[in-house]
Amino acid sequence: MKFHIVSDSSCDLGRTEVERLGVSMVSYYVSLEDEVYYREERDIPTHEFYQRMDQTPGVFPKTSMPTVEDYLEMFRPAAAQGLPILCICLNAQFSGSYQSALNAAAELGEEVPGARVEVLDSTLATVLQGMFVLEAVALRDEGCTLEEAVERLKPIRSTGRIFFTTNDLEYLRHGGRIGRAAAATGTLLKVKPLIGYKDAGLISDGIAQGRKKSLAKVRELFFRYLDREGIDLNQYRLATGFGLDGEEHRAFAEAVYQGLVALGHDRPEVRHPYQIGVTIGVHTGPSPIGVGLLRRASSKI
Repeated sequence: MKFHIVSDSSCDLGRTEVERLGVSMVSYYVSLEDEVYYREERDIPTHEFYQRMDQTPGVFPKTSMPTVEDYLEMFRPAAAQGLPILCICLNAQFSGSYQSALNAAAELGEEVPGARVEVLDSTLATVLQGMFVLEAVALRDEGCTLEEAVERLKPIRSTGRIFFTTNDLEYLRHGGRIGRAAAATGTLLKVKPLIGYKDAGLISDGIAQGRKKSLAKVRELFFRYLDREGIDLNQYRLATGFGLDGEEHRAFAEAVYQGLVALGHDRPEVRHPYQIGVTIGVHTGPSPIGVGLLRRASSKI
C-alpha cells in the first residue's frame, strides 16, 4: 500500500511544488513587525517575506512552530482513506515541530483506531530537508511500503552537507548564533561568515572579506569537500538555495555548475532554485546563498 507524505514548511520546496508532488505541507508561522503571525507559504509567500525584511532593516522577525491541530488537519484526510502516513520534520534540535507531530499522531490514534503515522526527525533543514522529502517521494513512487521507505531513509540523514554564507551579521547575532562583539567587529571589517551544516548542526567554516569573495569561498569549500570525500554525484542530490536576490543566485548556481564540469563531473544534475524559507531566514536575514547535497536513498530518476 502506498503511503502519504507530510512535511513541515521548513523543507523549502514551496507550496506549488509540494502540491505537485502529492505532499501535504504544515506551515510554520512568522511575525514581522507586529504580533500578527502568518502561515509560511499560505498567508505570506517567501519572496514577500524577504522583501519586507529587506525594507525594514533592524526589525527581526520571529517564528512559531506548527501546532498539534495544524498536523491533525493534514493527517486526517489520509487516515480517512486508510493510508499510512510518513511525517518529515525539521531537525528536532532546532524546533518543537517534531514534538507537535508526535503529539498529533498520538491524538489521531485515538480519533481513528488503526491509523498509522511514522513521525521522522529529518535531523536536516532547508534544502537538505527538501531533498530528503524528494527521496521519500521517489521511494513512495517506486512502490515501497512505509516501513521500507523509513528503513532506507534513515541512513541518508547523516550524509547531508550545506555550505553557505550571508550578508548581514546582525541577524545571526539576534538569533544567538554569534555574539554582539563579533557582529560589530565583522560589520566594521566587512567580513562575511562562512557557515556549514553537518551532523545535524551548524558549524563555522571561517570568514571571507566581502560578498564576492565569500561566495567564491563557499564554492571552493564545496568543491574541496567533494574531492576529499571522493563523492560520486550520481549517488547524491545536489541543490543551490538563496534568499531574496534571484539574479545573484543565478550567477552563483552557474558558477557551481561550471566548477563541477571543470572538476570532471559529467553533466552534473543541480536542482535549483530553492528559496530558503522563513525558519532559516529569520536567522540569516534576506541574503543567504549556498549549496547542499544529500545521498540518494532511491534509484536515480
